[in-house]
Amino acid sequence: MEEEDEVSPSQEIDFCTLGMLIIAASHLFISSTPLMNCATVLHEQTTALLSYAYEIHYLPPNPPVFDILGGSGTYSALGARLFSPPPLSQTISWIVDKGSDFPGSITAQIESWKTSCLIRSDPSRLTTRGWNGYDSNQHRAFKYTTPKLRLDEHALTSSLLFSKSFHLNCSPTRCIDLVTSILRRRKIVNPGCPKPLFIWEPVPDLCTPSELLNCTNALPYVDICSPNHSELAAFLGDPDLSLDPLTGSISTQSVERACEQLLSSMPLQSYALVVRCGVKGVYLAKNGGRSRRPSMIKKKRPANRPRGGLTLDMDMEALFAGLLGNDGELEREVVPIDPGVEMWLPAVFGEEDAEKVVDPTGGGNGFLGGLSVALARGKGLEEAAAWGNVAASFAIEQVGMPRLGKDEIGRETWNGVQVEERLDEYVQKVKERLG
Repeated sequence: MEEEDEVSPSQEIDFCTLGMLIIAASHLFISSTPLMNCATVLHEQTTALLSYAYEIHYLPPNPPVFDILGGSGTYSALGARLFSPPPLSQTISWIVDKGSDFPGSITAQIESWKTSCLIRSDPSRLTTRGWNGYDSNQHRAFKYTTPKLRLDEHALTSSLLFSKSFHLNCSPTRCIDLVTSILRRRKIVNPGCPKPLFIWEPVPDLCTPSELLNCTNALPYVDICSPNHSELAAFLGDPDLSLDPLTGSISTQSVERACEQLLSSMPLQSYALVVRCGVKGVYLAKNGGRSRRPSMIKKKRPANRPRGGLTLDMDMEALFAGLLGNDGELEREVVPIDPGVEMWLPAVFGEEDAEKVVDPTGGGNGFLGGLSVALARGKGLEEAAAWGNVAASFAIEQVGMPRLGKDEIGRETWNGVQVEERLDEYVQKVKERLG
């Protein structure tokens, strides 16, 4: 495998995703048939569509689409890139594996973002491709149409390895493996480097009751766990998947109850559940308690510090010497306590703006890219979630990626809009919730 575009070892990285780039074969929207009732229809159409990779037909009136840039890695990189105009765009990293069939138009699109994208070419294989289908409730069906090439810690170059944040899209057990492997490699190279942020997006197929124990085992390894509402419900065995059985809409009470149920079984540590709920927005839930991140200043244990019980000949002055400050007073380290969070933040495009959502594909991944880069740059969870919601709004306004451009005075725009302006408008809308 040849690396076409190596990232400079000296480049500082704020965000790195181990999600994949996928070229989408098609997008299908079914207006009224629930997805679980149309599984056979989807399967039959998938078989037909994949047999004719460049002659794809949809149910009318939707036209066919071809070679759409997608995948969790791409959309999460987009979410982080939206808040990173050049030269800050170089702090956003992702990995692209180009097969023999990689379209030149997508190469140009990737290059236009000016990110620290590691591009690897392998003419002996096909690029990872997939097919998406949705029903009117935005339930998703997905299938790979070519063999996928999974990314792991060995794909990280020296600069990517020391990213301030990592987006992981994987199973619970693989999440644990990736976190421990990344930390081990970082420690070997630089034992004193600070711990990065890990934002984990569980893969839908393994959000099942049988994986719940693995999920709870993975939580202490990450800073953020972000399933969507149905994935969280599936972990807990909810047959309604957090939907109101009468209306079919997302039940906010079910989402809150699921978070409470999951967090109540966990130690009081400051990792968070960030549940993505489509038009309802996002729910933030965090137990609080003692910070998971240790103090950066550690006092060295005195070499002659006595151990065991007190004895008559023990030097009491030496015993307490390491505990006293310069003023002779007993020093105590202040342990940061996180108060916890329980908060809903509405979507940028809520139920009243449903017509603005053209294609929900990638909205959740884009959200996590925006959330991750905000956290990496020192924002709090609530403000970072606001960044995520704004990022998601740009991802779902069209099929594929938003259009990158410039306004009349040279400022960067996406779909003709400045990201900062939309963020400011959204923050004003939710300022009472943000405090």
